[in-house]
Amino acid sequence: MDILNEVKRFREEEDSLKWEGTFAEYLDIVRERKEVAQTSHSRVYNMIKSAGITEKNGNRTYHFFDDEIFGLEKSIEKLVEEYFHPAAKRLDVRKRILLLMGPVSGGKSTIATMLKRGLEAYSKTDEGAVYAIKGCPMHEDPLHLIPHHLREDFFKEYGIRIEGSLTPLNTMRLEQEYGGRIEDVQVERIFFSEDKRVGIGTFTPSDPKSQDIADLTGSIDFSTIAEYGSESDPRAYRFDGEFNKANRGIMEFQEILKLDEKFLWHLLSLTQEGNFKAGRFALISADELIIAHTNETEYRSFIANKKNEALHSRIIVMPIPYNLKVTEEERIYEKMIKESDMSHVHIAPHALRVAAIFSVLTRLSDSKKQGIDIVKKMRMYDGESVEGVNQISVDELRNEFPNEGMEGIDPRYVINRISSAIIRKEVPSINALDVLRAIKDGLDRHASISKEDKEKYMNYISIARREFDEIAKKEVQKAFVYSYEESAKTLMDNYLDNVEAFCNKHKIRDPLTDEEMNPDEKLMRSIEEQIGISENAKKAFREEILIRISAFARKGKRFDFRSHDRLQEAIQKKLFGDLKDVVKITTSSAMPDEAQLKKINEVVARLIDEYGYNSTSANELLRYVGSLLNR
Repeated sequence: MDILNEVKRFREEEDSLKWEGTFAEYLDIVRERKEVAQTSHSRVYNMIKSAGITEKNGNRTYHFFDDEIFGLEKSIEKLVEEYFHPAAKRLDVRKRILLLMGPVSGGKSTIATMLKRGLEAYSKTDEGAVYAIKGCPMHEDPLHLIPHHLREDFFKEYGIRIEGSLTPLNTMRLEQEYGGRIEDVQVERIFFSEDKRVGIGTFTPSDPKSQDIADLTGSIDFSTIAEYGSESDPRAYRFDGEFNKANRGIMEFQEILKLDEKFLWHLLSLTQEGNFKAGRFALISADELIIAHTNETEYRSFIANKKNEALHSRIIVMPIPYNLKVTEEERIYEKMIKESDMSHVHIAPHALRVAAIFSVLTRLSDSKKQGIDIVKKMRMYDGESVEGVNQISVDELRNEFPNEGMEGIDPRYVINRISSAIIRKEVPSINALDVLRAIKDGLDRHASISKEDKEKYMNYISIARREFDEIAKKEVQKAFVYSYEESAKTLMDNYLDNVEAFCNKHKIRDPLTDEEMNPDEKLMRSIEEQIGISENAKKAFREEILIRISAFARKGKRFDFRSHDRLQEAIQKKLFGDLKDVVKITTSSAMPDEAQLKKINEVVARLIDEYGYNSTSANELLRYVGSLLNR
């Protein structure tokens, strides 16, 4: 009943948005709200902007794409700034086909789908409201009723440019139904819908022998010729092609370069002049954003064919590469799993991360810059600070290989292998090792992977395994530290007391004996050596810490061991080093005694409560880390 009530409420909301009136009444709306007369390109751009924009370090993030597209901020920014924005301003860019070009499962069709779904929702808002001549199968812009010789005067009064001519059907209706009185023509508010074929069209290539151009431009209704007497009577024509129905909105061409040439040539007039030829009529005006997608191989073949030069000049290509950020790749897998029937399966922490590490590594190119290996590059792309390479920016690395991300393992392959791991294990839990094993097993069955690539991919699996080994050891060691936060705070406070005394050249007071003592050099070095601070560099490091504390104090912020990345790492490593033997003995004991068993149960409980494991994956992690520490 709740669902039915929601459906009823939704229907009532839609009904409340409906509007009908005369063209004269519509002009009153246009006078107050010019945006109702915007072009299809402008409408799409404003829709994207309405979801919000964040600007940081000169880069813009368009939040319209946040929920579906991950790690492609640069590509999306280029797409919006170099196509949608200038097209919305009526620059010549709008007379081009937007071609999204990239590898399989890279997000091209997702972007197109998001734009279509977004327009459907946007047309139900005040800002995105669309009005059309009532009863028109092409949902024609009512302003086409304004005669051409009056359009300059209309622009001076309303500030709106009118493009396009009245369709043959509405030209006839204007004379026969309204006696030429444009002010009486009925106008209605329309709502874009792909399902109802209003303002959104989609065309998919099929067998060239059976596919008809009428699928795009409409066709003659032979059953009405006897009634109307001529094939050139617009009432005898079905304006039901995708070009007709996509008018005022978006026309998507899936795998456009697989289309037969006769379909592609029809796009020349539509993109450049905003019209197309149908039946025995004059050119029919259409205002629609044409978006298409293809892969790189087909695109290269297309531009190599000299016969396609005219169409090629009317295409703007936007590369859509694979994501190159590990954390964003994880989000892709989380989304795909959530949408599947696997969402009930417990996936242990870091299982998706190791898969993401493997995937991203396959997409990266080896940098020629000194000191940058592929793992460091991966971490820098993911926003991590990498010691020793601060002078090299991420933008420098990206500019080194402009086509980076156009090759590699696609997300679908990884999800397929995760699915295989779940089915094979037949338990409601999988861990990082299960995922890596499944990826490895699948390489032999992936027909498109060459022997050379397979060797590289096997190495990337090994790298992902080593990354997981470090994560696993740290996580178990952290779980072993009783009240880890308190232990870290105590160790840091002790270190900072000694650092302050060292830098200010004074003694510290023993809290028990009240005796004055020299700073504990042994303690300070035992922490600093964890992160490779040399004897010569210790003074500069300690002074840097004090400067950071002072900066925090000026801003009224509290300094803790997380406030300085390298200090945090040093504190953790010191704590973990002190506990290593305890962890090793406890996790590797085949027959743990009562004290060890109690400790194991405490650690398992902590892994479950604080780190997101379940009982199965927590115990598997402990056994694995025990084996690592005993090597």
